[in-house]
Amino acid sequence: MLTPAELHVCAGMCVTRAGWASSPLGYEMEGSEELESSLLTQPWASVCFGESTFLAKACFRDTGYILLISDLSSVWYESADAEAVGQRSKELNKRLMVHVSSFLHRLRDLMHPLLAGQPDAATSFSCPHAASGLSLHVKSEVSGLPFYWDFHCCPAPVEMVSRHLVRPLIRMSLALQYQVRELTSLLLQKDAEIEDYRESGAALSRDRLRTEPFQEQMFQRNFMAESLPKICGVGEGQAFASALQKLYTVVTQQEAKQARKRQRSEDTEGPAPTTETAEHPHPPPLLQEDETASSSEATTPTSSPAQKPRLPAAKAKPKKAKGLFS
Repeated sequence: MLTPAELHVCAGMCVTRAGWASSPLGYEMEGSEELESSLLTQPWASVCFGESTFLAKACFRDTGYILLISDLSSVWYESADAEAVGQRSKELNKRLMVHVSSFLHRLRDLMHPLLAGQPDAATSFSCPHAASGLSLHVKSEVSGLPFYWDFHCCPAPVEMVSRHLVRPLIRMSLALQYQVRELTSLLLQKDAEIEDYRESGAALSRDRLRTEPFQEQMFQRNFMAESLPKICGVGEGQAFASALQKLYTVVTQQEAKQARKRQRSEDTEGPAPTTETAEHPHPPPLLQEDETASSSEATTPTSSPAQKPRLPAAKAKPKKAKGLFS
């Protein structure tokens, strides 16, 4: 809740501009890489508005916010800087005059319980679809005064959808596939250990604990025929339930870490010489990515050797990346 001191009328309230960049994607801010990186590592959460279920994620800072929301058919987003928040807050809350940072804190306090699956009963959300996008209406109160906010979301660009949804899902599937292989190997080892005990004359004290040897092919057939239809029948909003949210966070943290390393490498090396650029149009970024991946301790596979650029003879050959994630 806002303090009484924050609710006083601020004549000539000063609102500083966060300085949003006019990028083709339209959601990055100048000097706000931390905000974009924080949004990337936020897990998707299942939220309900009326009878509709959505996936959503958001990041709030004193300089602005970014909101992503999807019904698994479309993805929408809104990014707003401090100046835009201040102007809209005056239009929607004429009786409530607070500093923009306090207003953003209030929005964060209203959205976080919703994303955590514990919405406040005193706050209502509605999400009507529109031809041009999607709007999220918020109605609450603060210190006895009504509090309103509208998120005006437009279709998210393809790169944003790929970064926050497609690429993490692919890497999550690789991680889960690797985990299944490890567990299968462990089960086969356990079966061999149990069989050795039996051959040595050991017997179970409780017969109900007896299990059949693990048959991988039979398990896969039963899973596809019995378990998979049940999983696919679960509501779409459960796509990032429980442990998958943690896995998503770990995967995106690795991507953000590698992006920072690549950026530092690019800033250090600077532009490539003209002679190399004429011979190899795009080697500098790809070379930096390969060098970054070779020094990473993560467990993600990088791109295939066929996708790596041919390096000049004068340069050292990059080491081969290890693991699942670059």
